[in-house]
Amino acid sequence: MLRKNLWLVLIAFFSIGVFQGCGDSDKNAGNINFSNSESDLPGILKRGKLVVLAENSSTSFFIYKGKKMGFEYELLREFAEDIGVSLEVKIIDDLDAIKNQLDNGECDIVACNFTVTKSRQQSFAFSEPYFQTNQVLIQRKRSQLTANKENQAPYIEDPLQLAKKRIHIWKGSSYFTRLTHLQEEIGDTIYVRPTQGFQGVEELIELVADGQIDYTIAERNVAFINEQYYENIDCSIPISFRQNIAFALRKDCPVLLKRLNSWLKKFMLRESFAYIKRKYFEQIEQVASYQDDFHSSKRGAISPFDDILKQESAKQGIDWRLVAAVIYHESKFNPNARGFGGAYGLMQFMPGTGPRFGVYPSSPATTQIRGGVKYIARINELFKDIPNKDERNKFILASYNAGSNHVKDAQKLAEKRGLNPRLWENNVGQMLLNLGKHEFYSDPVVKSGALRGTRTYNYVKAVISKYESFKSLAKE
Repeated sequence: MLRKNLWLVLIAFFSIGVFQGCGDSDKNAGNINFSNSESDLPGILKRGKLVVLAENSSTSFFIYKGKKMGFEYELLREFAEDIGVSLEVKIIDDLDAIKNQLDNGECDIVACNFTVTKSRQQSFAFSEPYFQTNQVLIQRKRSQLTANKENQAPYIEDPLQLAKKRIHIWKGSSYFTRLTHLQEEIGDTIYVRPTQGFQGVEELIELVADGQIDYTIAERNVAFINEQYYENIDCSIPISFRQNIAFALRKDCPVLLKRLNSWLKKFMLRESFAYIKRKYFEQIEQVASYQDDFHSSKRGAISPFDDILKQESAKQGIDWRLVAAVIYHESKFNPNARGFGGAYGLMQFMPGTGPRFGVYPSSPATTQIRGGVKYIARINELFKDIPNKDERNKFILASYNAGSNHVKDAQKLAEKRGLNPRLWENNVGQMLLNLGKHEFYSDPVVKSGALRGTRTYNYVKAVISKYESFKSLAKE
């Protein structure tokens, strides 16, 4: 009560003295657009909401297996809880518009893996840095290059070899500045291809992986996460010294900046911060492939868990080989596997999902499978209006990876555009791929926001492929 009264006094003081002209921030609840004076800490406390402008990326904010995640998101969620307000995330649609959105009062804090540079400090107030990283070159692995193929971009072993090479980067990024300096250092020209602000660094990484562009640049922390998804990219060549990463604020929010900095200094000393950091940036435990050694020595078998898979799947009316394909992709049949974002076990349950099905990190394999089959069966019920089982399986897998709400959004988009909401390829799958674009995730029929659909689409493709091979290997 004492703390609440203190903040009420502060609010009154700032409203009367320093920040005159504050309006009623509750009038536009859900679509906040407030004046600069309302955006400092007293205004945030008054409206009860901290609004963050975040990039739809692996380090900032994203949806993974139906759960809101992101290193920066988790930090600011803890901060919002500490000051007693809720957290609202708005996705950055155009990197070139960040400053305008901040200045116009559309958000309180920018969280987009922002590098602190001298030029940016003229436009933004930066928090205490909470991470240090360096820039690295993103290219395809040497093993992915085709021998004797003409016009093929070579593998770069040293930044000096970037002379006369084409690199796609956002012009407003710190990478652009670094390449400008690098040209001077190597005494030659680097052909920089500036991209539009609506193309984030992870979209450019994807284009490198797909062979559509030759090179791009990213911070090492971003590159590390994306290496988990794209096996053909190489991120080993550094091109800069370590730089600070921090949150960006308006310069007229000194109270918020002071409180955020004070909180960050304390929080970064806690085990909670170390845990969040490990979840995203430490090497994921490598999983041994139980399956490869097993079925090669036992004809017609898929894994050491075939009997329990058959038993539990039969109870739920699910093809056990489909469940086996999910487990293979998630953990290679290793019940002790630990994965991205705290995922654990055979089916890589997220910490917030596993307990709902009786599965914990210490649960034995039988319990993990039982809970996982129940989870898949529950998803199956959500799509029982899809009569074709093969088609329905694709919807199940997409939901297992991204969450059923995003798949339902993709169905609505498909139906609105005259496509078949019960057909995956070139229909719902295509709409899922589009959920990362503002034109699509801002559509009124979309309720769960943006999604980097490429990973989910590729996940469905990979698991279905493994499922087909398991069907030819083992009888139902």
